[in-house]
Amino acid sequence: MTDYSSYFLVPANKTHKRYEALRACFVDKIAVPQVAAQFGYTTESLRNLMSEFRNNPGQEFFLERKPGRKAAPLKKTDRSERVIALRTQQQLSVTEISERLRADGMPTGVTTVNRILKQAGLPKLWRRSFEQRTAVRATKAAEADCRQLDFSPRRIQTDFGGLFLFLHDLVRLDLDALAERCQMPGSRKIPAGHALRALLALKLWGIGRPWQVTSYVLDEGLALFAGLNVSPKRSTLSEYSCRVHPEACQQLMQHWQQALADFEVPLGGGRSFDLDFHTIPYHGDDALVEKHYVSKRSRRQKGLLALVVRDADARVFCFANAQLRKDEQNDAVLTFVDYWQQQTGARPVELVFDSRFTTYANLGRLNAMGIGFITPRKRHAKMIARLLAEAPEKWRKVQLHNIGRAYRNPRVLDQTVRLPAYPDDIRQLTITGLGHEQPTLLLTNQMTISAGTLIDRYARRMLIENAIADAINFFHMDALSAAVPMKIDVDLQLTLMASALYRMLGIRIGRGMEVARADTIFRKFIHTSGSVEITDSDIIVRLGRRANNPRLMQAGYDQACEPVPWLGNRALRIEFP
Repeated sequence: MTDYSSYFLVPANKTHKRYEALRACFVDKIAVPQVAAQFGYTTESLRNLMSEFRNNPGQEFFLERKPGRKAAPLKKTDRSERVIALRTQQQLSVTEISERLRADGMPTGVTTVNRILKQAGLPKLWRRSFEQRTAVRATKAAEADCRQLDFSPRRIQTDFGGLFLFLHDLVRLDLDALAERCQMPGSRKIPAGHALRALLALKLWGIGRPWQVTSYVLDEGLALFAGLNVSPKRSTLSEYSCRVHPEACQQLMQHWQQALADFEVPLGGGRSFDLDFHTIPYHGDDALVEKHYVSKRSRRQKGLLALVVRDADARVFCFANAQLRKDEQNDAVLTFVDYWQQQTGARPVELVFDSRFTTYANLGRLNAMGIGFITPRKRHAKMIARLLAEAPEKWRKVQLHNIGRAYRNPRVLDQTVRLPAYPDDIRQLTITGLGHEQPTLLLTNQMTISAGTLIDRYARRMLIENAIADAINFFHMDALSAAVPMKIDVDLQLTLMASALYRMLGIRIGRGMEVARADTIFRKFIHTSGSVEITDSDIIVRLGRRANNPRLMQAGYDQACEPVPWLGNRALRIEFP
């Protein structure tokens, strides 16, 4: 006969063992140490188990519990978009939003809702009566139309008060005339200049993509900056960028550079330039998109290859081209030289770029044009061994001025060498003592300039990596995977324009801001709310109280008074508390 007693005397799982141990303690009245030894518990853990049972007796205590999540976790982006939509579209309070999410199966606390709204830049709601709180509300933004802009005397609150610091420069640069000259697309409701200002406002505020404007469509200050009654919806902005022809975008870049050249704030003489490639990742399925090397990921992946050129003296982007293919990559430097000669009537004096930027044959063409260049040379083990074996008397120390820390006095071997496909002798600098394991090799056709000056110049070129990182992070140059796409050539042109406007603002403020990053200037001066008062003749922007406001006043922003054509020729005045 089968003995089934073992099923009761030898527990098969933790729940069964818990039941038998507690039964032995409470029913059979066996001492706790004896029960603990029998079932493999420590005395303390068994006493804790007895205490838990006393606090929660019943059958549910012995149900088997499966650890881990009971359902798929909620995506943070879905929850954030739902919170923002409930506030912007229905004007619900944080408590009402929390209750609505709980009813929809998205349990979210009041603190989390408040944090999401604060990060999105949405202000707190006004104090409302019980009837106002319980009434059914649905706020739908009107259709963007410059003809519907209300200029009646009134005062509005905006989270984008600092954005109006750029308006005086935009008036003097005459963006509307530039857009008309380039035949940029527009309509009677949203003319070309208004559309460009709406997109440029997002860049200047660091909202890099059109889909992120959803939270701000009801802010009247943001719409007033562009000259519209409300900010265009994300689909409108995306659709507008798709209507811009690449040739029109190229013409806009040319006319923008011409306008900057005649501007009152100098942005450099266009003498020396830093050039670099940047791969903008693409996450779609387009078979025509090629794979390129992405430096920050150290791998090749699908993306759009963009050439970016920065004026080394002005520290501002002056050229960008996102239409490059792999077979055009090596000749991109010649394309820029032709563009700059056509733009200014003179070739660049000096170009600085990476070792794999172009070919030795193209270096020969640059030399024939009389253009100086500095570029690293590709290294290999035999070359390095041969150079390090040179006699000690051929090496000499130089003093650098633009490199900090311990690497101010590197050793340099200055030679002339021959390169394949390069027609003349070329100067090669082998540099040790810069803190790298391997020597650095620089090639240049500038034969009379001192080695220290050339090394200093190339060290400054490394700052373009920081400038590109600034454009990626603050201006969102890499955000091609947004829900609503935007053409990359338009996005790059807006980045060039925003970069120049930030640089002009920094030059006016001075005292270190001339070389400051865009996000630093934004954090210290631009990121402030304000109130806008519209009168019959003026538009008065009163900015919030900030520690750096005296520097803006010293730069003369409180004295500027200039009519704004797209705001009914009302004079823009900026006041500080």
